[in-house]
Amino acid sequence: MSLLELDQTHVHYGGIHAVRGISISVEAGQIVTLVGANGAGKSTTLRAISGLIRPSRGDIRYRGKSIAGRPAHEIVKLGISHVPEGRIVFANLSVADNLELGAYLRRDRAGIEADRKRVFRLFPRLEERVRQASGTLSGGEQQMLAIGRALMARPTVLLMDEPSLGLAPILVREIFGVIREIREQGTTIVLVEQNARMALAVADMGYVLETGEVRLSAKAERLLADPSVQAAYLGGAA
Repeated sequence: MSLLELDQTHVHYGGIHAVRGISISVEAGQIVTLVGANGAGKSTTLRAISGLIRPSRGDIRYRGKSIAGRPAHEIVKLGISHVPEGRIVFANLSVADNLELGAYLRRDRAGIEADRKRVFRLFPRLEERVRQASGTLSGGEQQMLAIGRALMARPTVLLMDEPSLGLAPILVREIFGVIREIREQGTTIVLVEQNARMALAVADMGYVLETGEVRLSAKAERLLADPSVQAAYLGGAA
């Protein structure tokens, strides 16, 4: 049994059929990346998993039980956190308050404090700016805060949507280094990322989505070496 499974999942936005019967399996401890052009259905898939939108057909199972259509806060409580595209921090609140909100369903104060320290080990700059209003942080620091806030729920599965979007190359490398470290600490990751080469380089499995359907799925290293994937998403041969 996979930790997380999508089984012939469909999602509609009004009259738009955004996800067309995709099936994906995520094993515990893996990084699984979804690759594809804009509009392929990658972000919609993450929103369906996290309960932000309701699948119109098919199923989503976590630990063997259906979570399709459950409210987002229940899915967080079960152990799935979502780092949305565009960071979306609470700009008028401090770094500390944003992190506290990430733990809003928890009551274990000692565990919450331990996870705050973990976030600061991953992102020392957040500790330096702990009382600063989040809207005054740089784009890279806001991305760090969005990841840290999601980790404060102590998720088993972390959904990450475009974590490198709009960041300078040096910060992109830093973020991907942290993604590896989070996985090494035991968190399973589902990653949506326009930088397909870097995403596949850190992933165990990859799924190529086109117009809401899975066109290819394989171990990430095989997709990296696939000429058709290189031509379409990696800017030609490595």
